[in-house]
Amino acid sequence: MENADSVLIIKPLEDIEKLKALASKPRVEILSLIKQKPLNINEIAEILDFPQSTVATHISILEEAGLIETQNIKARKGTQKLCQPAFHEIVIQFGEQQAKEEDCIEIEMPLGIFTDCKVTAPCGLCSGEKIIGQLDMPNSFLNPDRMKAGLLWCNSGSLEYKFPNNTLYDSRVLKKLEVSAELSSETPGTNPNWPSDITVWINKVEIGTWTCPGDFGDKRGKYTPAWWKLEGSQYGLLKHFSVTNEGSFIDGEKLSDIKLSDLKIAEHHSIRVQFGVKENAEHLGGMNIFGKGFGNYDQGIVLRAYY
Repeated sequence: MENADSVLIIKPLEDIEKLKALASKPRVEILSLIKQKPLNINEIAEILDFPQSTVATHISILEEAGLIETQNIKARKGTQKLCQPAFHEIVIQFGEQQAKEEDCIEIEMPLGIFTDCKVTAPCGLCSGEKIIGQLDMPNSFLNPDRMKAGLLWCNSGSLEYKFPNNTLYDSRVLKKLEVSAELSSETPGTNPNWPSDITVWINKVEIGTWTCPGDFGDKRGKYTPAWWKLEGSQYGLLKHFSVTNEGSFIDGEKLSDIKLSDLKIAEHHSIRVQFGVKENAEHLGGMNIFGKGFGNYDQGIVLRAYY
């Protein structure tokens, strides 16, 4: 039994049935419990001290809403229904009105075209076909083949990407700058409970830090090539970092008070985006960045300017 996706983004007006399924303390308790490991209905009832019939009803509602996956497996007597979450993370997004296509300019930067880097071992990068350079050698990040990178990782340090500042040539007023990337923690092998503080800077201004919950390897990433060992990091979580006139946000939740005016966009010919793990981070858990040909989202570093 495998999780179908890593993240579920619930849009309230479109996913009202999922919201109804979550609007129950017992069902939230069940989701929290089976996130630790798959359990059958009897085990859930015993741990939470619920009647089995009650647990079965809640499981049916969660399954119908697509929030859990179940599988009938052989038991000593007959079969048992094994339950696990369908998603590693659930985000309820009270989104803005969808921007018209002409009101958004998007630039996607390949993972290997970083303009500055400072990383510590264990570290490395690879293309869709092979490891680039040598493992755990920071100098490998200077290898010309880095331009083909689809996955890179480090214990600490940072990588910076320089985007053209198209806002200088647009008469419209910038209302939001958004950066998205597929990220995870990094540990030898994988560990879903391996927190890491990943920080983002724009134009050298620190907009905030997100604590990634782990390094995911329970299944092969949707785009991860077959040659990449199953013991290695397989996919991350697609995170959206944005800066507006009200502050900085991650997936719509307030991250800091840094505003667009703090970035001094009009004073630079480029927009510099930096991802990193500080050496003095509270959770020093490393960083994976997934790009084209790896992970679950098949994208590089994406910068969007909304007008």
